[in-house]
Amino acid sequence: MLRRVLIFGGLFLLLGSFASAKVTQLDYKATFGIFGTVGTIQNSLTQNAKTYKIDTKVTLAGLAKVLMGGQTEHYVSKGHLKDGLMVSDFYQMTSRKKHKKVMKEYRIDHQKKSVTKRVRKWRKEKLVEDRTETLKFYAEDDLLTLYFNLGHAVKKKQKGKTYLFKSVGLEKQNGEVQITVPDDVQVVEYKKDLGQDGKIYAKAFIHQKNFRKKKGDILLSVAQDGFIHRSVIKDILFYGDAKLTRIK
Repeated sequence: MLRRVLIFGGLFLLLGSFASAKVTQLDYKATFGIFGTVGTIQNSLTQNAKTYKIDTKVTLAGLAKVLMGGQTEHYVSKGHLKDGLMVSDFYQMTSRKKHKKVMKEYRIDHQKKSVTKRVRKWRKEKLVEDRTETLKFYAEDDLLTLYFNLGHAVKKKQKGKTYLFKSVGLEKQNGEVQITVPDDVQVVEYKKDLGQDGKIYAKAFIHQKNFRKKKGDILLSVAQDGFIHRSVIKDILFYGDAKLTRIK
């Protein structure tokens, strides 16, 4: 459960637009109630005029590391640029825990509007599962590009409304992610959790069994440089809220 807190928190931290700043390295610290600091999230972006690469590493710390057996998560997104935004061609998610390793790879065919997913699992370095399937939905974004691109998209959206986005990597919810842009009245509640210094505020809805009522509210605050500097994941089962803060 702590692992999912870090994963979703870390990914939603990427809401800021990459085009708004020259920063290529973004690091965050995650804290979670009585557990204190539970991990770190390192994000890096490499891009030129035509292509990009995003690399995200999630590492547990303290008691969370002990409880999860030293599990780590690694995400990679590669693709091309179109109209100033990143479009994913390849997305990879790798999880390691003790003697187990799981790798999920997504290849997006934009001409055919289809996504192929390959899942491989290892135990003690021996491949025990290898399967491939075609997803039931198509999306130009994966989880990483979605949140790097969203900063630009949110700026253009009308306040006080909820918008639907689609992303590879969220098959259990048919790739759908709901993003709410608060109006001037609603934003007051956001600032109670996120502080007064944000330039843009938003809320993401994720449906996961590890969140209370199978629905997690992730509050986001974008700094002046266009990147997320604070995030709060609301109502996680019986543990309350998890917080992520930018440290670099």
